[in-house]
Amino acid sequence: MLKIVLDTNVFLVSVASHLKYYWIFEKLVNNEYDFFVTNEILTEYLEIITSRYGLTSSESKLDFLLLLPNVHLVNPYFHWHLIENDKDDNKFVDCAIISNADYIVTEDRHFDVLKNFEFPKVNVITIAQFKELF
Repeated sequence: MLKIVLDTNVFLVSVASHLKYYWIFEKLVNNEYDFFVTNEILTEYLEIITSRYGLTSSESKLDFLLLLPNVHLVNPYFHWHLIENDKDDNKFVDCAIISNADYIVTEDRHFDVLKNFEFPKVNVITIAQFKELF
C-alpha cells in the first residue's frame, strides 16, 4: 500500500465533499493508502481547517481521522531543514522521511528543492500524479 504525506493545502481541498479533490479523503477513509502525520501537521491542519470551515467541522474530521487504521501518527526525532524558502514546510519532509513515505502530495513549489537531494530521498508528486497511481 502507498505511504503518503499530504501537505496542508492538499488536505484542505480534500475534506469537503463538495470539492473537486474529495476523492483523496474518500480513498483515505476506504483504506486505499497509508497516511502519515505528526502532531505538528495535525495542529496545522486544525488551524487551517478551523479558519476555513469552522471549529465543529474541523474537530469532527480530525477526530475521525485519528481513528482510521491506515492513519499513522509519527514523531520525528531529527529535523532535516531541507526547505529554506518556507521553513514551515519542513514538517512534511521530516514526516515523510521518518515514515519512509513513498510520496508527499503537494502543489507547493517550495518542495521542488527536494529534487536536488539524493539523500535523504523524498519524492514529491502533484494531486494529478497521485490520482494516476489509482
